[in-house]
Amino acid sequence: MPQRYSLAAITLHWAIAALLAFQIAVGWALASLGARGFALFQLHKSIGITVLLLTLLRIGVRWWKPRPAKLEGGWQGALASGVHVGLYAFMLGAPLTGWALVSTAKVKVPTLFFGVIPLPHLPLPMASHGLAEGGHSLLAWIGIALVVLHVAGALRHHVLMRDGLIWRMVPGRSIALLIGLPALILGGFLLGRAILPGAAPEAPAAPATNAVEAEDGPAEDNAVAPAANDTAAVAEEPAGPPPAWAVQPGGKIGFSVGNSGETISGNFSKWTAKIVMDPDHPESADIKVTIDMASASVGDAYKDGMLPGDEFFGSAAHPTATFVAKGAEKSGANGYRAHGTLTLKGVAKPQAIRFTLSGSGTSRKVSGSASVARLPFGVGNGDSSTGLDPKVMVTFNFDAKAQ
Repeated sequence: MPQRYSLAAITLHWAIAALLAFQIAVGWALASLGARGFALFQLHKSIGITVLLLTLLRIGVRWWKPRPAKLEGGWQGALASGVHVGLYAFMLGAPLTGWALVSTAKVKVPTLFFGVIPLPHLPLPMASHGLAEGGHSLLAWIGIALVVLHVAGALRHHVLMRDGLIWRMVPGRSIALLIGLPALILGGFLLGRAILPGAAPEAPAAPATNAVEAEDGPAEDNAVAPAANDTAAVAEEPAGPPPAWAVQPGGKIGFSVGNSGETISGNFSKWTAKIVMDPDHPESADIKVTIDMASASVGDAYKDGMLPGDEFFGSAAHPTATFVAKGAEKSGANGYRAHGTLTLKGVAKPQAIRFTLSGSGTSRKVSGSASVARLPFGVGNGDSSTGLDPKVMVTFNFDAKAQ
């Protein structure tokens, strides 16, 4: 029987293999999870650093206890050696490029090794973020190809050539170990898939109870105005109480903020609005918009995981933001302006919104905007927010029908 590797080398081999299988299973899904994947992303980073440390230890063991002699020469032996070198490059390069990716992200998300030990960001220029991201993804695919070649070569020796190659990486001639140790790799992969969050419940963008939550919040540019071709007679006095408007599905409240010369954009997926207003008599307006702050997303797991925290929205203590306005005024042919109060993170401040109305009769299209100063509300109050512009632009658009 061929000489075995040391027990330390065998242990590290199977442990790293199982962890890599877990990483691949998780890594495939992270990009599509958004905020739901934040905790899993942190685990992914911790296990990546673990793989890096174990690989360095494995290299040390290899120098301390040299590997057994090759069983095959020629081009087959050279190919096997090349695959081994490639695997070491993958096991070192994948965690390092992941660390570089995190270190060069626009929003600095702290990395805590298994939630305990803080890891510093690598001193790399922000311009290298794209290279790190592309390299990390490419290395993952190269690593998968190398693992397939490595497994195929081991099976060729053990099954076809019958030279007992795999026994060199098993601590004893045991069929149970011969089956159980490779099963760890499959177990790592299945565990990675099993802990992925399920599909997010599909929240209606703007159900009939949803509404324009721009009163207290942000809206400065657009407004609700009747269409120019609305020929309904304008009475000097309202003929009756102003109509209530029901927001139709498909509406959106979005936000954007400059960040070191670039723009971060996102939206709130859950919000409601109660609107009462006669477009011909805007002074009759009574508007209340409520936003679920935990529903904020910018489409990036790093940033989405930070938004509910105290540095930004503090949604645990303040789950909703509200905008309330009594009355509005014309600001143009199709435009209106409403002055109200925005309550965010427990702080209430005056806030103006602008909006336009198009359409006629009982169906209207509403679009609007507001410019919100974030600092008075304590939004973006930490080190990771130093590059953010002082004002956040909030926009909204939806269809409404008179009830």
